[in-house]
Amino acid sequence: MAIILGLTGGIASGKSTVSNMLEQKGYTVIDADLAARKVVETGQPAYLAIVEEFGKGILHEESETIDRAKLGTIVFRNEEMRKKLNGIVHPAVRGLMLSEKDQAAASGKNTIIMDIPLLFESELTWMVDRTIVVYVDEETQLSRLMKRNQFTKQEASSRIASQFPLKDKVGLADAVINNNGTIEESEKQLDMIINDWNLRP
Repeated sequence: MAIILGLTGGIASGKSTVSNMLEQKGYTVIDADLAARKVVETGQPAYLAIVEEFGKGILHEESETIDRAKLGTIVFRNEEMRKKLNGIVHPAVRGLMLSEKDQAAASGKNTIIMDIPLLFESELTWMVDRTIVVYVDEETQLSRLMKRNQFTKQEASSRIASQFPLKDKVGLADAVINNNGTIEESEKQLDMIINDWNLRP
């Protein structure tokens, strides 16, 4: 039986860094953001449902792919539209991730990591056996986000404020990687979890 781990964090917490470390160590990582891009590719059922709901105005004219900026503008201002979009995309993402997990398990993988940014917010812990949160304190999160995305302090603060606080996620997690320090320090913590939980790829 494969063990399924849920990896989560917050914006600019370093979750992707930890996810990459796991891949380099030979583990199978199933990425929710990647799945979300796949399910809205041209011709996919979720793509067709979105076009039906929001109209062809949200497509790039030449390629007929979804214009994320246009769609984002619509749903950002309208809670009801956002719920409609999530109602199409989220089940499709979950379905794809679960089928990829089943394929990995069938091919003999011992540990499968589900990289899900909104693991707790979307109440998806039923999909995993154990959870790991990548944590940074708010000051570090703020400075990293400003640097990474060229945001002003206000822009970065509002992005962070719109998310479930990282310190609250820590209380819900089975294991925490404190990513305030160096990459090497984070990797040491990851290796300890791998050893403690006896995780094999």
